[in-house]
Amino acid sequence: MRKISKPKLKRELSFIKLTLTGVGIIFGAGIYALIGKAAGHGGNMVWLSFLLSAIIAAFTGLSYAELSSMYPEASAEYIYTKKAFKKVIAFITSILVIIALILSTAAVSFGFAGYFNSLFNLNISTIIPAILLIIATFIVISIGIKETAWTGIIFALIEAAGLIFIIAVGLPYVGEIDLLEMPKDGFSGIIAATLLIFFAYIGFEDMVKLSEETKNPRKTVPRSVITAIIIITIIYVLVSIAAISVLDPQTLHDSESPLADVAATAVGNKSYIILSIIALFATANTVLFMLLAASRLTYGIAKDKIIPQIFAKINPKTRTPILASIAVAVLAILSTLFGDIEIITNITDLIVFVIFVIINLSLIILRYKEKNVQRPFKVPLNIGRFPVLAFLGLIFNLFLITQFTSFVLIIGGLIILITFIIYFIYEYYYLLPI
Repeated sequence: MRKISKPKLKRELSFIKLTLTGVGIIFGAGIYALIGKAAGHGGNMVWLSFLLSAIIAAFTGLSYAELSSMYPEASAEYIYTKKAFKKVIAFITSILVIIALILSTAAVSFGFAGYFNSLFNLNISTIIPAILLIIATFIVISIGIKETAWTGIIFALIEAAGLIFIIAVGLPYVGEIDLLEMPKDGFSGIIAATLLIFFAYIGFEDMVKLSEETKNPRKTVPRSVITAIIIITIIYVLVSIAAISVLDPQTLHDSESPLADVAATAVGNKSYIILSIIALFATANTVLFMLLAASRLTYGIAKDKIIPQIFAKINPKTRTPILASIAVAVLAILSTLFGDIEIITNITDLIVFVIFVIINLSLIILRYKEKNVQRPFKVPLNIGRFPVLAFLGLIFNLFLITQFTSFVLIIGGLIILITFIIYFIYEYYYLLPI
């Protein structure tokens, strides 16, 4: 009797598509939603915070690039950490990644809601537009990866045009302020802005979760990750310089639609409407891809029997993991009840920094533990087998963890503790083959 094969994810993404998808994931998560809050901390030197965040992100991005070339699978962080550590670390890391993606979705959906309410002059809770956006993007990712990718690419081009417009209208103002003037809180203000802004770079690590839907992933994924980070960094730094040259830090901080206000101040109110509409595309695009990444990781670890296998079920018509998509969308909607973009952002960043510490450490360990595994991409600057840049990524992320407030550290610690408890409950009741 002929065995019926189970449906698999479809390989649709080329280098260009994956790179633009990555740019789309990263755009909107911070530059549209958080640049105002960051300017309130970093002042005229907020551009330096963007650059510092980029450098720290690049260290870990290179680690992801090498690891993805070794193990091009949708389960990403799970497979990397399982190879480096025991399954308990792999389980906890995977759950933390999913939590971070869900919280990121909620945070960016609030950015969307802020622009939405401001544009249409609505006096309603930001939770309502945020939830409607999550539902809409869930529908898109459930239709298919090809349709999701093209939607994201079109949105990414629209939002990139908006950022280029901000750079263009801000250029005449450059030189009118001292870009080297320290913020009122000194270097600690720059660090506080860096903590917020790092959220704007979250997304490059989600590209590796599309490995099973990418053509020739061992080579394509690493190249796309690095290219996306370079493109994003150049645009972010230029936008931050333009924005701070047009509006003062406090005005940016107090605005619900900071880049739209920059455009309105520079060239008039009509541009405010245009930029607000573009910002809706930008934030919607990031929510779209955050949900996509969360659903694919949930699918990946369910396929590996680490969470109930029902979440690995693929719709044979759309070739998408429908139950995994429903689960992450519901949890993202529940996360909007936090109601505060800055708190959600800081908690998300803390979790992400913990994950990045583990990922960089995983690469260091696997350089010795799995030295014979094929590596189409290898992180440069090594002492023997020891990856210096991965070590720097580990150190910088550990440092940034120490910079959060006690409240954020307590909440983050509780989330990590809960994942440990879930793991040991599963192990005790033999619900997982651990």
